Amino acid sequence: MGRSFASRVSHPRLKWVVLVFWVVLATAAAPLAGALTDEQENDVAAWLPSDAESTRALQLQTELGSDPDLLPAVIVYERTAGLTAADTAAVQEDVSALGQLDALDGTIVGPVPAEDGQAVQLIVPLNVGSDGWEAIAPLVDGIRAEVSDGPTGLGTWVTGPAGSAADSAEAFEGIDGTLLFAALGVVVLILLVTYRSPVLWVLPIFSAVIALSCSQALIYLLARYADLTVNAQSASILTVLVVGAGTDYALLLIARYREELRLHTDRHEAMTEAVHRAGPAVLASGGTVVLGMLCLVVAEMNSTAGLGPVAAIGVAVTLAVLMTLLPALLVICGRWVFWPVRPTFGSAEPTATGLWAHVGATIRPRPRATWLVTSALLLVASLGVLLLSPNGLTQAEGFRGTPESIEGDAVASRHFPAVAGNSVYVITTADSATEVAEATATTEGIAQVGEPQVVGDRALVEAALTDRFDSEPASDTIERLRTTLDDAGDGEALVGGNTALNLDVQDAAQRDNLVVIPLIMFVVLLVLAVLLRALVAPVLLIATVVLSYGAALGLSAVIFDWTIGVTATDSSFPLFVFVFLVALGIDYNIFLMTRVREEAADHGTRRAALIGLAATGGVITSAGLVLAATFSVLGTLPLTFLTQLGIAVALGVLLDTIVVRSVLVTALTLDIGRHMWWPGALARRPDGPGVPVGGTIPVPTGSGTPSQT
Repeated sequence: MGRSFASRVSHPRLKWVVLVFWVVLATAAAPLAGALTDEQENDVAAWLPSDAESTRALQLQTELGSDPDLLPAVIVYERTAGLTAADTAAVQEDVSALGQLDALDGTIVGPVPAEDGQAVQLIVPLNVGSDGWEAIAPLVDGIRAEVSDGPTGLGTWVTGPAGSAADSAEAFEGIDGTLLFAALGVVVLILLVTYRSPVLWVLPIFSAVIALSCSQALIYLLARYADLTVNAQSASILTVLVVGAGTDYALLLIARYREELRLHTDRHEAMTEAVHRAGPAVLASGGTVVLGMLCLVVAEMNSTAGLGPVAAIGVAVTLAVLMTLLPALLVICGRWVFWPVRPTFGSAEPTATGLWAHVGATIRPRPRATWLVTSALLLVASLGVLLLSPNGLTQAEGFRGTPESIEGDAVASRHFPAVAGNSVYVITTADSATEVAEATATTEGIAQVGEPQVVGDRALVEAALTDRFDSEPASDTIERLRTTLDDAGDGEALVGGNTALNLDVQDAAQRDNLVVIPLIMFVVLLVLAVLLRALVAPVLLIATVVLSYGAALGLSAVIFDWTIGVTATDSSFPLFVFVFLVALGIDYNIFLMTRVREEAADHGTRRAALIGLAATGGVITSAGLVLAATFSVLGTLPLTFLTQLGIAVALGVLLDTIVVRSVLVTALTLDIGRHMWWPGALARRPDGPGVPVGGTIPVPTGSGTPSQT
C-alpha cells in the first residue's frame, strides 16, 4: 500500500477527520441498517433456481387461479384410544372459528377422519399475500392457541406448509441481534485473552460495528432501489462475516503496529509504516474474499447467487473501515491502549523466541517428512466425507429439535396415507389437459388426480403423492412423472409443487458445486499469482487449502453424526463451506507468505519461512480463533443447515491456522526453498545459510532499524 495513503490515515490532524467522517456516516446509516429486515425477500422465489421447471410452474399457477402465496395449514387431532363424541364436537367448533379468519382463502377441507378412528384433520387454506414471511408466524400462533383448548387427552397440532413456514420464520426471528451479540461476545473474550488489555479490544469491536452498520445500510439501499436480493440467510451470514473478517484484519494491523512501535518513537510514523507494510496483505486478503464471493453470482440458486453481492459488499466496506478508521483510532489513543504490556521504543520483539519460533525450529531439520506426514493425516481425515450425504435435508432434519409442525407431520403420517397440503401441480395446455391428467394418474407413486382446471389456453392438474413429499421416493415419482409427460399431450407440461421444488433445488445446487467451486479456485489462484509474483507458491497454497477443506468436511461429517445425529445436509453445503474456507482460509496463507516474501529479499527463502512463521504465528492463530468462534455461533440457531455450516467453517479455519499454515506451508517452503517463487526473480536468488539446528530465529526486520525520529 502506498506510503502516502498510509501517512494520511495516521496524520496528526487528518486522523480526527477520519474519525468524524466514519462516526457521522455510521450515525446516518443506522436507521437504514435497521430497516434491512423489511427489504428481505423470504418468499419461495427468492430461494429457488430461477429457470427451473418447478419455478416456472409456480409462476404460472397465479394465472390459473392457484395463488402461490396460498399456504395450507393442516390441523391434526389425535386420540390414540379413539376419538370421542366430545372430540368431534370440539373439532366442529374449531371449524366454525377458523371460518372467520381474515386470512382464510377458500373453503376449509374436513374434518377428514383417519381409517383407524384415532385421528382427524382439517386443511385450512391461508393467504397472507406478500407479507407471508412476516405475517405467517403470528397467524399460525393464533390458530395454535385457538385449537389447543379441546377435551383433555386430545392432541392437536398445526402443521402442513403454513405450520412449517411459521416455525421457520420464528427460527429466524431476532436472528440478526442474536448473532451480533453472540459474535461480539466471543470476539471480546478472545481479544481480552490475546492482548491481556482491558481497553484495546474496544477499538476493533467499535470498527467492526461501524463496518456492519454501514454495509447493512448500503445493502438496504441496493435492495430497495437496485433489486439486490437479500434473505434471512444471507443477512445472518453477513453479520458473522463482517464481525469475524473485520476482527481478523484488525488483528493483523494491530500486530504490525505493535511491532513498529518498538522501532519508532513517534506512533504516527509507526502506524504509517504498519499500514504501508501490512496494508497490501490485508487488501489482498479482503480482495480475495470479495472476488470469491462475487463468483457466487453465476449460481443458479437465487439464494446462493444473492449471497455473493451481499457478502462482497460487507467485506469491501469492512476493508475500508479497518484500513482508515482503526489506524486513526489507534494513533489517537496512543501507546497506553496496550496497557499493561505497552510496546516501548527499543524493547525486545517477543515473537523471535515465542511459541511459533520454536515450532519452526522443530520443523526445520525434517521439513519433507513433516509435510508428508501432515498431508497424509489430512487425507485420512478427508475420508470422513464418505459419511456425508449432501442430497438434501428432509423437513424434519432441517430443524434442530422438534417444533410443532414436525410433531404434527409425524402424527399425520401415522394416520393418513399422504401428508396433506403438499400436492403436485402440473401446468399444461388446455388441449392436452385430459391426456396429461390420465398420464399423471397412471404414474407410479401418484395416489390420486383431480379434475383439470382450465383457464384460457392453459390448465392445472393437481395430484397427490403416495409418499411423503420430502422423501426420496417422492422425488423419484416426480422424475418418473416428468419423463412420462414428455411423451403425453401436444404442449409443454411443467411439474411443480413442493416435491418438484425440492428436487430442482438439489439439482441446481449440485450444478453450482461443479461450476462455482472451480471458478473460485481459478480466481484465488490468479490473485495469489499476482500478489506473490510466482506460480509454484500459489498452486501449492491452493492445494493446501483444498486439502484442509476436504479434512474439514470429513471431520465435520463425524461430528454431525456424534452431536446432532444428522449426516445428511443440503446440496449447497459443500459450496458454502468451500467459499468460506477458501476465500477466508487463504487469508492466513496470504498473511504468512507475503511476510515470508518480504523477508526473503534479505535473508533467503528458508530463513524467511522461519521468520515469517515466528512473526505472524501469534496474530494468525488469534485471527483464526476469532473467525472460528464467530462462525461457531451459527450453531446456536435451531436450523440444521446453519449449524452444520458453522461447525464446518469453524473447524476448517482452525485446521488452516494451526495445522496447514503453521506446519504444512512452512514445511513445504523450507523443503522447496527459493523455487517457491518460480518464475519470479526471488527464485533465482540463492538461499542464505539458514538457521542452524538449535539456533536462534532472527528478529523480524519490520521496517528496518529502530528510528529515532
